[in-house]
Amino acid sequence: MGKSEELFERAVKRIPGGVNSPVRAYGAIGMAPRFIKRADGCHIYDVDGNEYVDYIDSWGPMILGHNFPQIREAVVEACADGLSFGCATEIEVEMAEFICEHLPHVEMVRMVNSGTEAVMSAIRAARGYTGRDKIIKFAGCYHGHSDALLVSAGSGVMTSGVPDSAGVPKGCTQDTMTAVYNDLNSVKTLLEQAPGQVAAVIVEPVAANMGVVPPKKGFLEGLRSLCTEHGTLLIFDEVITGFRLAFGGAAEYFGVTPDMVTFGKIIGAGMPVGAYGGRKEIMEMVSPAGPVYQAGTLSGNPIAMAAGLTQLKYLYEHQEVYKELEEKGEKLYSGIEQILKEYKKPYHVNYVSSLGSLFFAENEVVDYTSAKASDTNAFADYFLAMLKSGIHLAPSQFEAMFLSAAHTDTVIEETLSEVRDYFMK
Repeated sequence: MGKSEELFERAVKRIPGGVNSPVRAYGAIGMAPRFIKRADGCHIYDVDGNEYVDYIDSWGPMILGHNFPQIREAVVEACADGLSFGCATEIEVEMAEFICEHLPHVEMVRMVNSGTEAVMSAIRAARGYTGRDKIIKFAGCYHGHSDALLVSAGSGVMTSGVPDSAGVPKGCTQDTMTAVYNDLNSVKTLLEQAPGQVAAVIVEPVAANMGVVPPKKGFLEGLRSLCTEHGTLLIFDEVITGFRLAFGGAAEYFGVTPDMVTFGKIIGAGMPVGAYGGRKEIMEMVSPAGPVYQAGTLSGNPIAMAAGLTQLKYLYEHQEVYKELEEKGEKLYSGIEQILKEYKKPYHVNYVSSLGSLFFAENEVVDYTSAKASDTNAFADYFLAMLKSGIHLAPSQFEAMFLSAAHTDTVIEETLSEVRDYFMK
């Protein structure tokens, strides 16, 4: 028995399921999760001394790679002044100014501590601003674990085989309407069924919690038009796509302007942080400026702000990173596609820039229903083979692969070689 197995045996006695987030669980794979000791560049190292090429990137925020020197140095320097004050700090102001000055669709921003908190707060602000109660989300899109949004959620919920969640009263979700991703008619129908009642449509502009499902051409533009027509706010959940597809996130990448946007750990370079922002008149509804209450004792934590602001400034000053990530994504994901074609495997690869998924599904994956048709047993076999080959993937068919600036062409070629070896059996 390895040390990961020993730690897992200890963990299950004190932590529900042995993990502090379902996405870390290896239950669908049938083994104990790897316990990670350290990470550097595009590699992580477990407690047993195994080295892996990492395609999780801490679920997205390590866009520059793990343990990036400038970010590490900024954190160490900030720590010297103290870890937390629970008071206003200069760096919070600098972070807010930097985001608002460089993202035209964000005029004001509020720091929070997680993506879940960001989305929950944005929904409340949208309801307060519009005076409406209903929201529309999409089946398979995950927006955190707040009660109102645990309806047809994806990601860890899909892997666990639990479509929603126990402990969520029906009253919490009665105003949540569920549409079909990539199907504008489903949204139009819901808006017409509840005229003047829908506060917001919230969407992952690139769905990445049922595996990666890109928006069809015209889908995001259509949402923008429908929301404008019905006086409904359009919220982009950019917890995964923000500052990753482009500096301006999916809004810049696809050229569609949302009314509000939510961000996650990428603005903290992997530290536990999030933010939500948007038009000034909406954000001024938030307490203490307005009547929509939202608070967070440690929001804008100086250590997280130091890490995040260092990463954002680097990305802004080195936007060639985005072109490089696009090229890396094309190399890796189209390379997997070619291997599948070469060995006549009926599976599909979806990707947008550095985000991608190999679906063990025979039909094209365009929404929640087609994603759920994937063969999870086939994925588990593939995952195990990749792990043994030193490639660290998310332990779920329904999670994304993430590339970072630290993934070199050589590393990608080695990964493709392992994928080819697997499928040629």
